[in-house]
Amino acid sequence: MKVYQTNEIKNIALVGGAKAGKTTLAEAMAFEGGLISRRGSIDDKNTISDYRDIELDRKNSVVASLLYTEYNGKKINIIDAPGFADFIGDVVTAMSITETSVITVNAQSGIEVGTEIAWRQATRIKTPVIFAINQLDHEKANFDETYNELRTNFGESVTLVQYPVNAGVGFNSIIDLVLMKQLNYPKGGGKPEIVDIPASEKDKVEELRLKLIEASAAGSDALMEKYFEEGDLSIEEMRQGIKLGLASRSLYPVMCCSAKENIGVGRLLEFIGNNVPSPNELPVLPKTKDGKELQYNVQNPTVLFAFRNSFEQHMGEVVYFKVMDGEVTESADLINANTQNKERISQLLVSLGKNRTKIEKAVAGDIIASIKLKDVKTGQTLVTPKNTNDIVPAIVYPEPIYTVAVKAVNSSDDEKTGSVLNDLHAADPTLIVEYSRELKQLILKGQGELHINTVKWYFENQHKIAIEFLTPKIPYRETITKNAEAMYRHKKQSGGAGQFGEVHMLIEPYYDGMPNQSKYPVRATESHDLPWGGKLVFNTCIVGGSIDARFMPAILKGIMEKIEEGPLTGSYARDIVVNIYDGKMHPVDSNELAFKLAGRNAFKEAFKNAGPKILEPIYDVEVLVPADNMGSIMTDLQGRRAIVMGMDSEGNFQKIRAKVPLAEMNRYSTSLSSLSSGRGTYSMTYAEYQQVPADVQSALLKVYEEQEKDEE
Repeated sequence: MKVYQTNEIKNIALVGGAKAGKTTLAEAMAFEGGLISRRGSIDDKNTISDYRDIELDRKNSVVASLLYTEYNGKKINIIDAPGFADFIGDVVTAMSITETSVITVNAQSGIEVGTEIAWRQATRIKTPVIFAINQLDHEKANFDETYNELRTNFGESVTLVQYPVNAGVGFNSIIDLVLMKQLNYPKGGGKPEIVDIPASEKDKVEELRLKLIEASAAGSDALMEKYFEEGDLSIEEMRQGIKLGLASRSLYPVMCCSAKENIGVGRLLEFIGNNVPSPNELPVLPKTKDGKELQYNVQNPTVLFAFRNSFEQHMGEVVYFKVMDGEVTESADLINANTQNKERISQLLVSLGKNRTKIEKAVAGDIIASIKLKDVKTGQTLVTPKNTNDIVPAIVYPEPIYTVAVKAVNSSDDEKTGSVLNDLHAADPTLIVEYSRELKQLILKGQGELHINTVKWYFENQHKIAIEFLTPKIPYRETITKNAEAMYRHKKQSGGAGQFGEVHMLIEPYYDGMPNQSKYPVRATESHDLPWGGKLVFNTCIVGGSIDARFMPAILKGIMEKIEEGPLTGSYARDIVVNIYDGKMHPVDSNELAFKLAGRNAFKEAFKNAGPKILEPIYDVEVLVPADNMGSIMTDLQGRRAIVMGMDSEGNFQKIRAKVPLAEMNRYSTSLSSLSSGRGTYSMTYAEYQQVPADVQSALLKVYEEQEKDEE
């Protein structure tokens, strides 16, 4: 395979709605470039993008696929991303690794959830966008309505480059405003017959071309001056202007096609080759963690960024890289900049879906894969000994919004379950796996119910392990609201040496800046930041040596043991001041164990008399919904004990900001999808702990008491 130079490489992400036809478009692109001799279809389960068992089973994309095509001397790397919102992680990866996003829009249904997600992500990372209105051969296709919807939602920079002459059944003609020609496609698609624009379309074409020329010239003073002087631009000048407009995000071209019938696909590839900026042509280039600009220059030391790991049958672990600087050859010895471990690139591969082709060299800007690496994880950087500080920042993914507890049906599969989950996380960083010592549950977090259910599919179909999902427990906290005193004497005599320890304590609610209590003089104080949040302040107030100082650490240890298992519900306790003011010891029978038990039980008794309260985690939740759905979304949030903090407009959407207890957010993504017809999205971040209402506390205490009885 030819070694393409940086200026010959174009990287695009195919993103958009789940039914927009991205996989079919990718298939047609590979066919037009001669990489495949026959176009597959989703129904026939033979496309190069959707080749995984889960995708063949479900007939939709679950994982982003990397492929490429060659067209007019250019290599076009394509990442075909899933369209469902639950797989947003792959959308983020695809759009972060490529220089331009082709947002594919279904001409029947217009803007969908996937369209909006892709647009918001493009806006966040400031990537160029091309809109490809697809499925124009469908009887319900409505190009004009779809185009107007795009302009209404995404602004007047959405500009026509083409429009269909006869959208609907029998669609075969496109008018191109750059070429100023009509493209008539034969049955079955392929190369068009290029003819003059008919007289009936000339007025419309002149009006639309004028808008395109103005948009093209806007990015360059020289082009604008030329346009003012001559009233027109040549094809090459228009291409120059479109490329500048794309790169600066001042122009979002609209193309049209039918991927299924292979109509307009070759022209779309030609447009990408001529107008999409190569990696080194963007106005803002990527930077390392140290702020050094990566220039996509083959003369610079090599920088490879690992953006994805996957495990594939017959190949093992495959690591996908983007060459951020320099070049890489087969058998190159590099260093993992994140770990400083050495790595050898034993094989360089380019991917065409599940098919791989060996290459000898790749240059800056290209996207490649490798196998048999020692230990390279997603988000890590490989470099040469000359530039070991060139670490590319990891891709930032959305926080998880759907949480379940995972349990193997057979306890003998527990170890395997944890191992499989860790492998799935390595392949998909938006799947978060952790064992909660506090909750005694294996917790799995993802981007929605569909996302989590794919995990179950992998377990049942690939690993033959039966698992079940449980509602995760809530990490409640316990604290006190008033002062209380208690004493406990631990006394045990059994034959030989006995045990004796007596502890008197006063406990108080802790708050920042509080003074020492004045009832008992504080002789020494220790402040402990608890691992689960909050504080424990341990004050020694002993006068006259009633308890020897050597037993104070044992008393503290006993208190810490009880704090880790609060008296109310077994949850962690926090924000408490303990004052040890008196006690007794025995010259022979007192020991550390006796005082640990005395301290533990005195604390337990005092805690119950100190107005104990349960605290629950509160999250800041942002919900983005269409304005039409505001009423039902607000009603649902109020039913979840939410406190609405404010509302803002974001385009045609409304953003609701609220504080919501975590206990009320279970399966919220499913409810929001139902209430907003799939268009609503949300994010949540931990905010604080607050006291639960009295009725909720009573219910929690009752549940805990019943659990204690069952365990007795």
